[in-house]
Amino acid sequence: MNRLILLFFLTFSILSVSNAQQKKWTPPPVYEIIELIKTDKAAAAKKVRSSWGKTGLTSGKLKWIEKTAVILGVTSKEAVIVMKKDGSKIGEMIQLDEDGLHVFAREMGNHQDFDYQLKTTSGKTIGGGNIKIEHYDYPPESERHDGVPQGKLLPHVWKDSKIFPGTVRDFLVYIPEQYDGSEPAALMVFQDGLRHADVNASGGLRAPTVYDNLIASGDMPVTIGIFINPGSLTTQKPGDKPRNRSFEYDSLGDSYVRFLEVEIIPFVTKEHDLNISSDPKMRAIAGGSSGCACAWTAAWERPDQFGKVLGWVGTFTDIRGAHVYPSLVRKTETKPIRAALLGENNDIDNKYGSWPLANRQMDAALKFSSYDYQYWWGNGFHGSRHAAVMLPEMLKWLWSE
Repeated sequence: MNRLILLFFLTFSILSVSNAQQKKWTPPPVYEIIELIKTDKAAAAKKVRSSWGKTGLTSGKLKWIEKTAVILGVTSKEAVIVMKKDGSKIGEMIQLDEDGLHVFAREMGNHQDFDYQLKTTSGKTIGGGNIKIEHYDYPPESERHDGVPQGKLLPHVWKDSKIFPGTVRDFLVYIPEQYDGSEPAALMVFQDGLRHADVNASGGLRAPTVYDNLIASGDMPVTIGIFINPGSLTTQKPGDKPRNRSFEYDSLGDSYVRFLEVEIIPFVTKEHDLNISSDPKMRAIAGGSSGCACAWTAAWERPDQFGKVLGWVGTFTDIRGAHVYPSLVRKTETKPIRAALLGENNDIDNKYGSWPLANRQMDAALKFSSYDYQYWWGNGFHGSRHAAVMLPEMLKWLWSE
């Protein structure tokens, strides 16, 4: 009887795994379909239908982006035109079979962001959405390599902050394999840390992998990493976005750097028996968007704690006062801060300010005040996609001093 139960359980488990595997969605191979449309429309139609199915193709919302190419799919009895919402024509969809499958598949080029509509020849709108394209290829330093020592990532939860009471946050401590405690290690703190520490994230920074490679190559010192999230309120539901993020990251003043100095760094040092350098030239802080403003504020307030800043798409706009930094940088005696910063020409422009303009002003102010810095510029959007592939280059420069 027990054997029968075990056999039933194993059979059920195998079937469950098999069904789950069968239900896993496979996106349409855009570049392959682009070529198939030229030579074999039936084969192209088969691949589109096998991916999206009959029900999905009636919605008019289906799209997939592969690198810088786009495919849209819909079923229609009429011919279909793809148009931007401003009325300009993008192109005509191609009918692939007698059952009305229409497809738009085309290389669009990088750094595109626009809304579109699907309109029939009779003028009926049968679908639409948004297309946003931003693609970069990872450099070798962002990939795992055989023979490169891999550091450890050790999880922690911080619940009893005195500086930010009523908050809880996760963080990870990275300890490179080369660390032996014989000499003081460098330190680098990342805001929004857990997602930047995810080595499998699509479009993510993969920071621990980059650390492994750059430490092994000698392009950065043996470095302890603290990848820390902003605080969630203890009253929040699990999984909600951390509500204390803007307060911690966008505010001026020394609260956040004191939080690191008094609470987090001493805990990490004691918990893992670490020998961390007290030299600010060996201590860096990093982040994107509001996390970048936070990193700059930490170093600005306490250059004795952090002498290096790495940031991207910095929120030097008027959310909680960080818009004043270009002026402060010009009017205040130059501080011993080395900064590696990345701005994007297609960043946000809203009621809080223009991110591209704010970063240009920061760039100009740092130059005027003779800071030790470098600003990289791209045509990307707000986020971390460009920063992800730039991270090795920025880290090399930051630690080249």
